[in-house]
Amino acid sequence: MIDQKKLREFDAILQKYKAGKAGLERRVVAAENWWRLRNRAEERRSGLSDDPADFKSVSGWLHNVIVSKHADAMDAFPEPVVLPREPGDEPEAAMLSAVVPCILEQNRFEKVYDAAMWQKLKTGTAAYRVVWDPDKLGGLGDIAVERVDLLNLFWEPGVDDIQKSRYVFHTHLEDADALCEQYPQLRGRLRGTAFRPSRFVYDDAVDLSGKQTVVEVYYKTGGALHYCKYVGDTVLYSTENSECGIRNEELKDAADNSEWHRAPEGLYAHGRYPFVLDPLFPVEGSPCGYGFVDLCRSTQTAIDLMRTAFVKNAMVGATPRYFQRLDGSVNEEEFTDLSRALVHVSGNLGEDSLRQIRFEPMSGTYLGVLQSTIAELRETSGNTETSAGVVHSGVTAASAIAALQEASGKGSRDASRASYLAFAEIVELIIELIRQFYTLPRRFRILGRDGERFVRFDNAGLLPREGGALSAPVFDVKVSAQKRSAYSRLSQNELALQLYRLGLFEPGREEQAAECLALMDFDGKDELLRRLDALGRLRARIDSLERDKALMLAALERLRGAAAGAPDPGHRGEGDSPTRRSAAPEEGEQIAAAPAEPRNDNAGEIPGAETEARAQTAEAGIP
Repeated sequence: MIDQKKLREFDAILQKYKAGKAGLERRVVAAENWWRLRNRAEERRSGLSDDPADFKSVSGWLHNVIVSKHADAMDAFPEPVVLPREPGDEPEAAMLSAVVPCILEQNRFEKVYDAAMWQKLKTGTAAYRVVWDPDKLGGLGDIAVERVDLLNLFWEPGVDDIQKSRYVFHTHLEDADALCEQYPQLRGRLRGTAFRPSRFVYDDAVDLSGKQTVVEVYYKTGGALHYCKYVGDTVLYSTENSECGIRNEELKDAADNSEWHRAPEGLYAHGRYPFVLDPLFPVEGSPCGYGFVDLCRSTQTAIDLMRTAFVKNAMVGATPRYFQRLDGSVNEEEFTDLSRALVHVSGNLGEDSLRQIRFEPMSGTYLGVLQSTIAELRETSGNTETSAGVVHSGVTAASAIAALQEASGKGSRDASRASYLAFAEIVELIIELIRQFYTLPRRFRILGRDGERFVRFDNAGLLPREGGALSAPVFDVKVSAQKRSAYSRLSQNELALQLYRLGLFEPGREEQAAECLALMDFDGKDELLRRLDALGRLRARIDSLERDKALMLAALERLRGAAAGAPDPGHRGEGDSPTRRSAAPEEGEQIAAAPAEPRNDNAGEIPGAETEARAQTAEAGIP
């Protein structure tokens, strides 16, 4: 049972978790400041710049790195394919492969993924939450996939996987009046919030007066996942209290007061925390990693310092300065006023009255150091000129350019592969929520080879089967890139055209084509091999039918020839013996032993051959 004493324990654990990730929070806030080109504020904290009025150059090299990496991540936007582990689960796997993308699209997952990739590249970790929202679809409920702010998520310090944490807290701010309207039992009980999560430095002036921190805690007890939502010392919802039959006053006003939408024991049947973390560069002892800001911040600082020195040196050279004697005869005000044509002097103007301060321009060596520092940042981040489509002179072959660009993008591909692992976890959580909550049929519009169609889907095929089955169907998730870059599409099309020009897909060469493709590696190879196998089986069947047709035609011709040489037993010519047969029938005479057959334009055709051939053609996907 969750009471006020248990809530105080939750608050103490939350404060402990927050203190444990204080270093991570400082790094995340600093990374966001660097992304907003607030380098000066962060460098002032490091003691590199003390005078606020001092000029400081701020360049966008690091900003460009993150923008380029984000473009690579969106080019590799993931698409799930659900695979069965048992032959009998193939229909459900095919349906899940079509339904899960629909659920993601309804959650605007491309927008969620876009924001998560910005978060991952800047701060080093993208965070997602996959939960069941009972308020969706007018109270029917549906799955919600959201991005989570790392500053509002807390876990046990020292664990490298959030699923290993004893508790997981998620906090957010809500207006106090809105909370009292939704939960009337909170009236008069809301006081100052003792817990406040860290915040980013916003451009707007954010007023937090009248806000209350809502805490959601997930924890595991007895192998079941439990959930409690509370404000201050008031429980808003608890799975443990609902299991004990406790229907507190605050629960009566919940949107799902009649159906708790939970597992028989705990919140979700899968028993996992509904959070997925996707680190960019992992570190030991933490489920989070570090990003490109942490990797390239020092190099970016060096670039800014050198650019600042170059600008100041150029300004000194463009604005000459002078030494002036204290008893000099030059009118200083008129001398510094460039709009005046005349400058008055008193007495004789000596050469030592004014003397220009000698200016020494910076050596080109320093410019070389700056260029090498910029090149270091590019090489360290993997954002080289080749990855941006720029190649050095002397490289003119298309294959060489393509090879350089492909090699320069291996860092982005590695990051995308890591994101695919996190995306696979998201899809697995979605499948488990479908298994638990899709008790009523739902309609989805899916797109297949036959065009758009509407299907009804529920969890009937995902539940444990009757008749001795011990477990529910289990599926594997394979992730591939849904969208591809223009270069990837071009190379794929060129490969297909080249294979056709080589005659690899000519009729009768299916076996040679399959052997050749088995040694190659490209996207869509499995589908192409499947079609070639179907074409080969179709070709073998057609050849078999052709041979049968030829044999039957030959047999028919022999029967016709034998019938043509047989005499009529009821007619004998003069001088004919009973044992002697006429060599040939007279003109107009018909042979009784071989009656004339009706004319058939399709003589020799084998019944059912055309129908079977058409079926084989449809199986191979040939129009």
